[in-house]
Amino acid sequence: MSKQRQYTLISLILLIVLGLGGYFWRDDSPAPAPALKHTYAKALAMAHNGQPGAARVLYQQLGRSDLSAIRRAGLYAELPNYPSPLALKLANRDLQHDDPLVRRAAIASIQAMLPGAQRSLALGPLLDDEEQSVRFAVVDALLGLGPDDIGLYFGPLQHTLEQYQQVLAQQTDDPAAQLHLAQLYLHENSLKEAAAALDKTLQLDPDNLQALAVKVQLLERQEQTDASRKVLADALQQRPDSAFLQHELGHWLLRHGQDEYALLAFARALELEPDNNEYRYTLATTLHQLEQVEPAQKQLETLVSRDPANRKARVLLIEYWKETGQMQNVQVLLAQLEQLNPDDPLVQQGL
Repeated sequence: MSKQRQYTLISLILLIVLGLGGYFWRDDSPAPAPALKHTYAKALAMAHNGQPGAARVLYQQLGRSDLSAIRRAGLYAELPNYPSPLALKLANRDLQHDDPLVRRAAIASIQAMLPGAQRSLALGPLLDDEEQSVRFAVVDALLGLGPDDIGLYFGPLQHTLEQYQQVLAQQTDDPAAQLHLAQLYLHENSLKEAAAALDKTLQLDPDNLQALAVKVQLLERQEQTDASRKVLADALQQRPDSAFLQHELGHWLLRHGQDEYALLAFARALELEPDNNEYRYTLATTLHQLEQVEPAQKQLETLVSRDPANRKARVLLIEYWKETGQMQNVQVLLAQLEQLNPDDPLVQQGL
């Protein structure tokens, strides 16, 4: 056989071997189904936008076992607007999830769905979680509850709170950590320690408006009313168009019995940030407190129309309609809520 024919034969054999290798070694595992990805995105969008059937698809996605941790956590951000026994079951199950991100997301969701003592019973066991960030998330979720609500977990909670404070205290160059430390101390009424952490925060970040708000609360707790008012006044003089500061001024005025002036501040905050749902909700509750029921209802109607998923606003509007005996409007809102989540406790309760 000539050398040329030998080379040709060898080349053909190599091509056959490479072809067979490509056949046997190719990846036969199915590619991620585009429809499945779309299902997740669609479910998240439906829940966020308050579309009919949102609860059902949200629960279906949380029932999956193949979601990434960050996607699963994203679903839990929406779950508090869709409470039900199944929602709590899903969240409780994920308190044992392998990924701390998911456990923390489930904790935040349960915090929003459960009142005092029930929340403590659900989350208290995680004060022994192996992951520090999860234990600290439980502290944040249980802060503000009374000893009776915390019950058997009072001791473990205090122990973990002290650890939390120690860790934050070591982060001396992080204004967010120092601010949170000040808030934890303020919760515990440790005013001297709170003041020190707050001073450190403002040294690191002098324009931190949230820190200024906490400073106002601290001064009030220290019975320095004039000083707290001056802090707010000085800040507003520098930033007259700050919706946040206007909102804080409204709360300060409410705390000091000046409800009508508070209403003006809340209205100004909403004027500056008309898309802020929190500001609109606060304005509505203040209007109602001042017996301006119809304007309060209109603010909540606007809020629900802009944010149909906002269960808190919808439930409050139902209460306001009931107060004025406008049961037809109540029935409409309940029907809409049933479309969103037929297992919602308020739907089950009915009129």
